[in-house]
Amino acid sequence: MLLSDWLSWVYNAVTTARLRSLLTALGISVGIAAVTLLTSIGEGIRDYMMESFSQFGTRIIAITPGKTETHGMAGLLTTIRPLSLDDARELRQLTHVDAVVPLVQGTAKIEAGRYSRDTDVYGVGPEMDTAWRFKVATGRFLPADDLENSRYFVVLGSKVREELFRGSNPLGAHVRISGSRFRVVGTMESKGQLLGFDLDDAIYIPADIAMQMFNKESLMEVDVVFRETVTSAEMREQVRQLLMRRHGDEDFTLFTQEDMLAALDKILSMMKMAIGGLGSVALVVGGVGVLTIMTTALKERTQEIGLLRAVGCTRRQILWIFLGEAVFLSALGGTLGLLIVALLVITLNTFVPALPVSLQPFYMLMSLVLSCGVGLAAGISPALRAASLDPIEALMSE
Repeated sequence: MLLSDWLSWVYNAVTTARLRSLLTALGISVGIAAVTLLTSIGEGIRDYMMESFSQFGTRIIAITPGKTETHGMAGLLTTIRPLSLDDARELRQLTHVDAVVPLVQGTAKIEAGRYSRDTDVYGVGPEMDTAWRFKVATGRFLPADDLENSRYFVVLGSKVREELFRGSNPLGAHVRISGSRFRVVGTMESKGQLLGFDLDDAIYIPADIAMQMFNKESLMEVDVVFRETVTSAEMREQVRQLLMRRHGDEDFTLFTQEDMLAALDKILSMMKMAIGGLGSVALVVGGVGVLTIMTTALKERTQEIGLLRAVGCTRRQILWIFLGEAVFLSALGGTLGLLIVALLVITLNTFVPALPVSLQPFYMLMSLVLSCGVGLAAGISPALRAASLDPIEALMSE
């Protein structure tokens, strides 16, 4: 049997019962659409999260107080000495360091005239805007005072500015934060949200004042931004050695941006695989449909198979005819599924542009290959049974 004859035979076999073939292909298309759409959403979320974390730069080491040690089944958190502003000051003297940001966070009420609102308060150092790649919209960021005895200055996020000052210029105005009087020296450009935190609904004050306001003995975090002249591992070791000398023990935890991104990428990759596995359930159902339709076709075409064997077709050729039909049906279903996904993604991007979903060519191609694989697997059993039929018995069957 020539290749052209085989293709023609497979095509005619599928298109003879068009409605039945279409329904079978639709079963596969639902599974392919589910797998492709869910993995595309998972990949979109992954890209969104990676981009969100990367916007703060990749040359950052985050230092948090406390060191987690594991003993058997229990985790023990020990802190000998808190992170202090003196630690931040000493870290700034290290070679290759561009900026150091001490951080204390809390929530407080801010009042301006007859308007007030509860908002996030970030106690930071004067280098936060450059270290975190934030941009000042008007005025300036916190002045480069010493990390102690700072002046009562505040910088407003874009949403706080709009809520409290309603379009008027806040520079030079005074606001009250937890009962203390602060002067507004700047406002920030819109930064958006990160992991559910609205970075625009926030205000920034000096870290030492924030520690007094929230009655904190330790900084929550210290971020060290280093230059490209040193590797992340080398800078990490310099930071570790300095804090070990100051604290006498490793009672702190270091996270490089690479560590955080790698951990996040691993979590999101596992989530994407789990989502794809759930979508594969629908694909299995479509495969069962292909198996059912091929089994039915075998019963209906037993005499046809006997005739093909009588005129010289080999068992292998009969096998490939049935496998070709199964793969053709599955490929048709996969193509329909991808078209459905494309329409859904275009619709979502039009009406819900904030949803991180996009067409992924690699996953679309893999989905099409997967659909063909499902068809091949579902068609093996009917194909083997067709190839094993005795030609005389097949011709005599009714």
